[in-house]
Amino acid sequence: MNTLSYKTISANVNTVNKQWVVIDAANVPLGRVASVIAIHLRGKHKTNFTPHVDCGDNVIVINAGKVTLSGNKWKQKQYIRHTGYPGGQRSLNAEQLNAKGADRLIENAVKGMLPKNKLGAALYRNLKVFVGGEHTHEAQKPKTINLNERL
Repeated sequence: MNTLSYKTISANVNTVNKQWVVIDAANVPLGRVASVIAIHLRGKHKTNFTPHVDCGDNVIVINAGKVTLSGNKWKQKQYIRHTGYPGGQRSLNAEQLNAKGADRLIENAVKGMLPKNKLGAALYRNLKVFVGGEHTHEAQKPKTINLNERL
């Protein structure tokens, strides 16, 4: 038996094929769109996925302001941060965070689904979120991913 045909191919920076994709978040629940974004950023949908390499795609999210939350999550879901000073814990609910910037909801959800290390920070830089239906990355010729067909 030829054992050379059983070698595992491991992706590296030179062999990774990165693409640009557009995801429309209009009228889709926040968790569903965030999980699809995280899968594409990480590269888990590719056959040559390697856990320690940035082999994911560059993701453009449009219509971030039209994402939905079910139930009373607009008022009950809390986003907690700390200033670094004693007694400096601050919190916002989803409605307040959305008022500050509708893109922050998606960015926060996706960041929580990525690894908490240098690789996660590098993957997060491949995410571009736009509140409206237009984006500034037409030159990259991104392909569109339809979430309604995927889910």
